[in-house]
Amino acid sequence: MSPEKPALSPPTDLEACSVDNQPQEEEPSQPQANPATSTFQQLAILDRFLALWIFLAMGVGILLGNFVPNTSRALAKGKFVGVSVPIAIGLLVMMYPILCKVRFETLHRSFRQRQLWVQIGFSLMVNWIIAPLFMLALAWAFLPDQRGLREGLILVGIARCIAMVLVWTGLAGGDSEYCAILVAINSVLQMVLFAPVAILFLRVMDGPAPHALTIDYSLAAKSVGVFLGIPLGAAVVTRFALRSWKPNWYDEQFLKWISPWSLIGLLFTILVLFASQGRQVVHQIVSVVRVAAPLVVYFSVIFVVTLVVTRRCGFGYRLSCTQSFTAASNNFELAIAVAIATFGVDSDQALAATVGPLIEVPVLLGLVYAVRWYARKRRWEA
Repeated sequence: MSPEKPALSPPTDLEACSVDNQPQEEEPSQPQANPATSTFQQLAILDRFLALWIFLAMGVGILLGNFVPNTSRALAKGKFVGVSVPIAIGLLVMMYPILCKVRFETLHRSFRQRQLWVQIGFSLMVNWIIAPLFMLALAWAFLPDQRGLREGLILVGIARCIAMVLVWTGLAGGDSEYCAILVAINSVLQMVLFAPVAILFLRVMDGPAPHALTIDYSLAAKSVGVFLGIPLGAAVVTRFALRSWKPNWYDEQFLKWISPWSLIGLLFTILVLFASQGRQVVHQIVSVVRVAAPLVVYFSVIFVVTLVVTRRCGFGYRLSCTQSFTAASNNFELAIAVAIATFGVDSDQALAATVGPLIEVPVLLGLVYAVRWYARKRRWEA
């Protein structure tokens, strides 16, 4: 059975077309009884100790990368769209169960609503103007003497998220259907805008480059096509095929069975990421720390500012939460692939892009718990 909707206030029009079987009950007098619901609510033990599992995966990954010979080299041998094959598998497994819960058959109703277009416009402004410019400012503030690391950070800032944002939004009790819409729109824009925006930021705004710079359009297109297109297409086919055959079984049994795989994919991806880069992180600790500082500021400030602004605009908890995680998350697989293809695997740009997800995972996980606590404390309505 699908997870419950948080017991906050009556749903907005946009929320009326939300993820499967979310009851519309209200319990305003008992807000603590139904906190912001996790996508993995049916996995009570795993969900309750999610932070522990993630930090264990990070720790095991670092140990493997540093004490098991050739771990990094073995994981880097197979590449798929510029990303390690194990990481690509983890991302695909992570996204598929979440997308299976989106009610694609009702999306057309959402697009008829003015509120949705207001939300989309706000998201585009934050994702494609404010967030990249803020990362550029942080890169100069923290790394004025390290052009390579600075360029890697800029690539992270302009690569908008299409994968893990679905997980963070689900864990925090955001609107998964609206998140899927934003991911799809950002993905299409990413295919068109990533290359020219990257050249604009790296060649013009960051100053004349001492090296020739070309960004391959196909990298962005391939990244979006693989990491969004494959799980999205599979989810659409699965949903329409199985629900037309056995709708009750799909809603009550199939979704419950595949839900754990999203969490398993997340943990596997984190473990492989840290195993692949654990040795590099330890042996270049000074550069890693210098890159980590602006990343922590970036993820935290973008999330908090977006949350505050959306709340003041009256968006409601679920939509504000979705907007904030979408703004703060980044497409690390694209940033890493572009950095390696453009500057080389041993470049400072590749190192900075690689550090991005290593910092993003613990910071955004902490923000998941923080925003759920804040919503309960303030009785923030949906």
